[in-house]
Amino acid sequence: MTGDPNAQSSLTDPVLHVANKAEDDAGAGLWTVAFRRLRRNPGAIVGAIIVLVFVLVAVLAPLLAPYAADALPGRTLIRPTFIPGPSDTYRLGLDRYGGDLLSKLIWGARASLLIGVLSTVIGLSGGLLLGLVAGAFGGKTDVVAMRFVDLMLSVPSLLLAVSIAAVIGQSPSAVVIAIGVVQVPIFARLLRGSMLAQRGQDYVLAASSLGLSRRTVVLGHVLPNSINPVIVQATLMLATAVIESAALSFLGLGGGSPTTAEWGRMLTAAQNELEVAPRLAMWPGVCIAVTALGFTLFGESLREALDPKTRKR
Repeated sequence: MTGDPNAQSSLTDPVLHVANKAEDDAGAGLWTVAFRRLRRNPGAIVGAIIVLVFVLVAVLAPLLAPYAADALPGRTLIRPTFIPGPSDTYRLGLDRYGGDLLSKLIWGARASLLIGVLSTVIGLSGGLLLGLVAGAFGGKTDVVAMRFVDLMLSVPSLLLAVSIAAVIGQSPSAVVIAIGVVQVPIFARLLRGSMLAQRGQDYVLAASSLGLSRRTVVLGHVLPNSINPVIVQATLMLATAVIESAALSFLGLGGGSPTTAEWGRMLTAAQNELEVAPRLAMWPGVCIAVTALGFTLFGESLREALDPKTRKR
């Protein structure tokens, strides 16, 4: 019996497909292989599209928004028990103060992107410095640095951010600094652990045996091979930064007036209008959730693409 050739072909096709992918990835760089895997991952594509749309809306806000961020074109139409809904002039309706809701959402994207990026840069910079010192020197330096990190991680992140922002003062800068400080121990612990894993590798021992200085070995060999997990975590922390910035603004720590075009402030302003116009809270909430989802999907997909344990999938 020779069997059904079509059935045999259907069984061998997946095997050949995996073999072809392995051949394509052989000899390619880590990020090249990761990019190829991201292109085949639906979650990565969806996340990248969401992030790209979010970034474009934020950058092009002056061109996309029908009105300025502080404009109140419909203030004469507002009544105590009536807030105009969507119309030809105001596509998503007005808010309690007479501002165009669509314009507020677009300008809010720019504010959220700015806070997210700046806070992540602060957290990444501080975490890299602390993790580099702990991972490079070890010993008592490592112990002191990690106890400081453990102390910061013992406090819930949102509570710590609220405390820092309250001490600094109610302003967007306070929100950026608060979120950035909260992210420092996360990046520090991740980089330190990655560096400790790399320090025992053969290439490190070979470099040390050749007489290279510790600075050269750490900065030229260990750090470049330890940075990938930190980059992935930075992508994920952007999602957290957007959510936490909205939370701090919702609590009134972001400064600004009730008419400020920022998603968290918009949620705060909509609290008393839920029965009259629930859309005032719905649209900022949807923007926050979708943006965080985009960063999370892309970050998790990037983590899988760079994970050696899943390279053969």
